[in-house]
Amino acid sequence: MTARLLWSYLTLAAFVLAILEIPLGIAFARNEQSNLGSAIERDATVLAGVAEDALERGVRTDLDSVVDRYDQRTGGRVVIVDGDGISVADSDPPAPGRRDFSTRTEFVTALSGRVATGTRFSDTLDERLLYVAVPVASGGIVHGAVRITYPTAELDRRVARNWLLLAAVAAVVLAAAALASFLIARSVSRPLRRLERTAVALADGRLSARADADAGPPEVRSVAATFNTMAGRLEQLLASQRTFVADASHQLRTPLTALRLRLENLETAVSADAAGELAAAIDETSRLGRLVEGLLTLARTDGTPADPVTVDAVELLRRRYDTWRPVVEDRGAELQLDAQTIPDVIALPGVIEQVLDNLIANAVGVAPEGSAITLRALQAGRDTVELHVIDQGPGMSAAQRERAFDRFWRSGPTGQDGFGLGLAIVDRLVLASGGTVELCAAPGGGLDVVVRLRAARASDPGPPGTPAGRQPLEQRRPEGPARLR
Repeated sequence: MTARLLWSYLTLAAFVLAILEIPLGIAFARNEQSNLGSAIERDATVLAGVAEDALERGVRTDLDSVVDRYDQRTGGRVVIVDGDGISVADSDPPAPGRRDFSTRTEFVTALSGRVATGTRFSDTLDERLLYVAVPVASGGIVHGAVRITYPTAELDRRVARNWLLLAAVAAVVLAAAALASFLIARSVSRPLRRLERTAVALADGRLSARADADAGPPEVRSVAATFNTMAGRLEQLLASQRTFVADASHQLRTPLTALRLRLENLETAVSADAAGELAAAIDETSRLGRLVEGLLTLARTDGTPADPVTVDAVELLRRRYDTWRPVVEDRGAELQLDAQTIPDVIALPGVIEQVLDNLIANAVGVAPEGSAITLRALQAGRDTVELHVIDQGPGMSAAQRERAFDRFWRSGPTGQDGFGLGLAIVDRLVLASGGTVELCAAPGGGLDVVVRLRAARASDPGPPGTPAGRQPLEQRRPEGPARLR
C-alpha cells in the first residue's frame, strides 16, 4: 500500500511539474530566439542606414571595414548586396570576388522591400544559422539589402541550460515530494499493516490479539476499535463453547456410564426372554456414548487450536503400528509399515495420533479377511510430508469421496456401525494443523487416505524445554485404538 500511495503522489507531482515547466521551457526558447532576432534586425537596420549613401552613389566606401568590425565584435556574418543582388561587402566571404545572391530567398524578399527573418542549416559551416535581411532603401527606392547571419549555438546553449535548470528544479521537487509522500503513506499504511497482522493472528487462533486503536488516521482507529470489539466477542463466544464442551464432557459421560452399569447389573436379574432386549439396550447405550464422544471431539476441533509443534511422524507411525497390529491381526488382516526417512512435521499436539487412529479404525472396519492395511510415510516435495493409510476394502466412488468429510454422512447402509463423524474429525484436525487430507482410490481397489502436512524446519519452535522443537512422547495423547467412524 505504501508503494501505491507513493507512486500516486509522485505521478501527480510529475504531472503538475510537466504542465508547468514544459510550457515555461518552450516560452523561454521562443523568447530567446525572438530577442536574438530583434537584436540582429536592429543591427541590420543600422548597417542598412550606413550603407544607404554608398549604394545610392554606387561606391563601396568603407563598407568592408564596417562589416569586418561588426563580425569581429559580434561574430555575425554581414553581407551587403546592391539592387541586383551582387555582393558589395562580405565579412566572411568563402572565396575572393563578388558573388551573386539574387537567387537567395531572403535577398529576394529584402530587395522587394520587406524584412526577411528565419533559420536555416548551413552545410558549409555544419551548424544552424539565424538570419535577418533588411532592404536598403531611400525615397521608396530599394538600392540593395543587408543580411546578417548569426550562429544559434550560443542560443541553443542558453536554451539547453534553461532546460537543465528546469530538470534540476523538477528533480529537487520530486525528491522532496517523494520524501513527503513516503512519510504520509507510511503514516497511513503503518496502522493498516498492524491491523492486518492482528487480523492474521486472530485468524491463526490467537484470540487475545488486539489492534492498536490509538494510532493512525481517525478512520483507521475506528476500524481498529470495531475489530477489537469483534475479536472480544469472538473470544467470548469460543470461551463459552469450550466451557460447554468441558461441562458436556463431564455431564454426559457420567450418566451414560452409570446407565450402562445399571443395565449390566440387571443382566442377572432379567429373564431369558428379556436378556436380548437388555443386551440391545446396553449396545445402544454404548453407541450413544461413542456418538456423544464424537460430537464433543468435533466441538473441540472447531474451537481455538493450541500452538503447533514439530512432531517425529515416523516414530509416531511406528508406535501406532505397534498398537494397532494385534487388533488388525485379530480381524484376520495384516498391518504393514512403510516408513521412509522424512523430516519432522508441523501439527497440533496429539492431532496425528488421533487422525491415524480414526483412519486405521475405518480401514479395519472395511478390510476383508486376508487383506493388508498399509501405513506409509514419504516426503512429497521439499516442504510437504505425506502420511498414507491404504486398505484393500470396497473403496469409494468419486461422488462418495467428495462427500465423505461431511458430518453424519456414511457410504454404507444407515444401520451399520459408525456415525459418519470419523472423517469429519480427521478433516477438522488436519486443517487446524495447516495440512490437507484427500481420499484417493488405491491401486487394485480400496481407499488411500493421504494426509499432507508441512515439513518442519530447524527454525520452527516447539514447546519450551523440548529438543529440536519436538513434541515429547510423554506429553502426547494416550494411545489406544479409536473406533469412531
